[in-house]
Amino acid sequence: MQDMLRKPGRAPAAPTRKAARKRNPYYSGPPSDHFDGTYFFNPGFSWNRTFFQAMRAMAVAKGTEWPTSFPSPFRDKPPPRVGGDGLRVALVGHATLLIQTGGLNILTDPVWSKRASPLRFAGPRRVNEPGIDFDDLPKIDVVLLTHNHYDHLDLKTLSRLNAAHAPLIIAPLGNDTIIRAHERAIAAEVHDWGGRVALSDQVTVHLMPAMHWSARGLKDRRMALWCAFVITTPAGTIYHVGDSGFGDGSLFRAVRESFGPPRLAILPIGAYEPRWFMRDQHMNPDDATRAFLALGAQSAIGHHWGTFRLTTEGIEDPLQALRAALAHHGVAAERFKALRPGEVWIPDVGGR
Repeated sequence: MQDMLRKPGRAPAAPTRKAARKRNPYYSGPPSDHFDGTYFFNPGFSWNRTFFQAMRAMAVAKGTEWPTSFPSPFRDKPPPRVGGDGLRVALVGHATLLIQTGGLNILTDPVWSKRASPLRFAGPRRVNEPGIDFDDLPKIDVVLLTHNHYDHLDLKTLSRLNAAHAPLIIAPLGNDTIIRAHERAIAAEVHDWGGRVALSDQVTVHLMPAMHWSARGLKDRRMALWCAFVITTPAGTIYHVGDSGFGDGSLFRAVRESFGPPRLAILPIGAYEPRWFMRDQHMNPDDATRAFLALGAQSAIGHHWGTFRLTTEGIEDPLQALRAALAHHGVAAERFKALRPGEVWIPDVGGR
C-alpha cells in the first residue's frame, strides 16, 4: 500500500530578503497572501493575542474543575482495512481520529502520549486512555497534521508510528523542519494552502485554510503554517478541521463551493472558554453548528473535547452546548454526534 503514496516533495524556495532580516527557523519561501516572508497569517485578520494574554485568560477566568479521570465506555479494535465506498471513523481521543476508506488507513493529529506538553511532568494530562490501543492499530498509510501545537503534533507518537508503520506524513509548510529535527528518518511532506496530494487513484487530500495560528515555544509564533483538510474518497468528501475559529463563515462556504457539500464534517467543539480570548482561534459548539450548516454537510463528528483540559469550560460542557446549539438551529441531533474515545462512526449508522 505504501507504494501507492506520493513521496516527499522538494525543499522550499530560498529565503527572501525580508525573511532574512528576521529569521524563520522552519520555513523560507516567497511572500504570499498569507505569508509575509517571516510570519504566516490569515488574510484580513490581524492576530494580536500575546502569551501574557493567554496566561491572563487562564488565570483570571473562572474555570470549572475537571475530574482526574473521565473514562470512555467505548473501546475500538478496527479492521485491517475498509475498501470500496465504505467509510469508518473512530475517535482515538481529542483530535486523533482513524479514518478508514478507499483501502487506506489515515490518522489525524496522532497523540498517544500522556500529556499534550513539551514537558513530561507538567502540562495538560489526558483523563482517559486512547480509544484504540496503539498495538491494535491497523497498518497506517498516512498521517495528516493540521498544525504544530502540542495537542496536535506529538513527536513521540510520530516516532512510534514511524517505527511501526512508516506512514507518509502530510502537513502544512514549515512543520517538516520540526519533525525532521526530532527524527530525520520520518517522511514528512509539506504543502501550502491549496496543495493537493493524491494518495491513490481514489483518494486525494487537499490542504485548506483554517483560522488559527502556530507555536512550539515563545519565539516561533506563526512561523509554521496551519490548515484543515478535505479528503475526496469513494465514500464522499470528508472535511477535517483540527482547530479553527468560525470568523465570518467564509472558510466553510468556500469548501462547499469548491467541493460540494461534504459527506462528513469532522469539527472541533471544545477548548473555547473564556470566549473573549478563544473566539478567534477555537469554535464553540454554536460556531461548529453554524460551520456545519455553512458546509451543507450530511453528517458531522464533534471532537477536541473531554480528553485534555486546555481551557476553562467544564469537561461535559461542550456536549451539553452542542445539544442546545443543534436544537436552536433546527438540526437533528443524529446528524452531529460528539464522539467519545473508542466510539465509531459509520454512515447511516452513526456508531451507536
